[in-house]
Amino acid sequence: MDSDEDEYVAKNPTSKNAGKSGMAKRTRKHGDDDVMMLLEDSEEDPGEADEDEGEGEEDDDDDGEYYGRKTKKKPGRGNQKKKKTKVRIDDNLKGKDGGYAWEDKIKRSWDIVKEDKDGSLEGLVSGLLEANKMKKIYKNVTPFQRGIIRSLILVIDCSRAMSEKDLRPNRYSLTIQYALEFVTEFFDQNPISQLGILGMQNGLSMVISDLSGNPIDHINNLKQLKKKDPEGDPSIQNALEMSRGMLLHTSPHSTKEVLIIFGTLFTSDPGDIFKTIDHLVNEKIRVRIIGLNAQVSICSKIVKETNYGDEKSNYGVILNEQHFKELLNDCITPLPVIKKLSSEAEGVQTTPQQKTFSLIKMGFPKRITEVDPSFCSCHSNLNYGGYICPFCKAKICSLPAVCPTCNLMLISSSHLARSYHHLFPLKNFEEVKFNEVDKSINLESQEPFKANFQYHQCYGCLMEFPVKSGSIVDPKLMKTTSRYQCLDCHKQFCIDCNVFIHEHLHNCPGCESNV
Repeated sequence: MDSDEDEYVAKNPTSKNAGKSGMAKRTRKHGDDDVMMLLEDSEEDPGEADEDEGEGEEDDDDDGEYYGRKTKKKPGRGNQKKKKTKVRIDDNLKGKDGGYAWEDKIKRSWDIVKEDKDGSLEGLVSGLLEANKMKKIYKNVTPFQRGIIRSLILVIDCSRAMSEKDLRPNRYSLTIQYALEFVTEFFDQNPISQLGILGMQNGLSMVISDLSGNPIDHINNLKQLKKKDPEGDPSIQNALEMSRGMLLHTSPHSTKEVLIIFGTLFTSDPGDIFKTIDHLVNEKIRVRIIGLNAQVSICSKIVKETNYGDEKSNYGVILNEQHFKELLNDCITPLPVIKKLSSEAEGVQTTPQQKTFSLIKMGFPKRITEVDPSFCSCHSNLNYGGYICPFCKAKICSLPAVCPTCNLMLISSSHLARSYHHLFPLKNFEEVKFNEVDKSINLESQEPFKANFQYHQCYGCLMEFPVKSGSIVDPKLMKTTSRYQCLDCHKQFCIDCNVFIHEHLHNCPGCESNV
């Protein structure tokens, strides 16, 4: 071979074949020739080799490439070993095995598929469906003081970044669709609250729907917005400033909130956004943000400053369409009220008389029917019926509403009752175990056993449970009993009744029947 070859043979007396065991070859291209470099082993004692470990330098040739040959340590350098620093892994990035989350073992979805003796997957599919349903209703039931009268501004990103198709059919269409569902569910769970909708487009903020308590107006305006195309860049500062203006004249007993659906990685602001953040903090306006792209630093700053340092539960980045809907549904529940009195911050003691609760004036109007149509005071429309304000006798189309004549909040008793459940949420039902009656059943043995239960039918719908008493159960295939028990009255319900009770009824039928 026509090439320049340098050989460095290590002398290792302990090896039988020093020529082979003491050399490591490495080949590199040098023009048209192959250059063979041989790694030189150390001739020093093992003790001396340990002291010099990490101190040897790598020689380089004219090309600036290193071949890993160790040389003698230069004068002036210490003989100490290099200490290995232990890397501390952030808790948010830590996986189940203690390392990084992306270093965990891959969990393949098809590994959990197991057929029963008849070759059916019915038990597995039913278990997965029940797990998804239970994920929706299981929430924190700790009773907090919450504001049941809310003033929420929904800000939708209408910039050109919303035309991306990573969400089907695209971000803009899916956001409008979920916003329509959010408006309906928001007023169903918060009937005495108010909602306004803004849009970010071309560096400006536009009003889509004014702040009101009528969901029909919001839905019609969102349907009109869906016909337009997203364009331009968003401006968070302009949206926050306009939200401040809309929330300026709200009643003092109402909570002020802003929910931003943000789909880009930047914001085109005309001024100093940090001054806007200070104004939001002073006016006690709390901001939530749902990111469709990635986490943005300024969004984290806004959420952290306006929510008393609680960033984790108020700023979320979606993973998929289902996660997007879950983050929106989390915003339906009112935020806990955090009161920090200025006198307490200054160290001044307050008397019990100073910590009094202010009463809210509300009206409960009567419904009337008319033979001849008359104009309503809210929309100036002719209709044959409505509600009469008990204070100024003005006619209102629907409830809940604010009287345009005397500014009195008009509601019905059912609206107040539906808002009340946020303060005292219903406890989560507990799943009934297979060994509820027969304590001798060992669930850890994974052997088939005979099921034995106290109830055979659901207390709500009177349907028989899927797993009947006396049937043979294989714990490897049947993971759930499909029975959920109230902790107070000990009545058992199926999964569908459990979801309906916690999402719509908010009262246990078994507990109510014992009253």
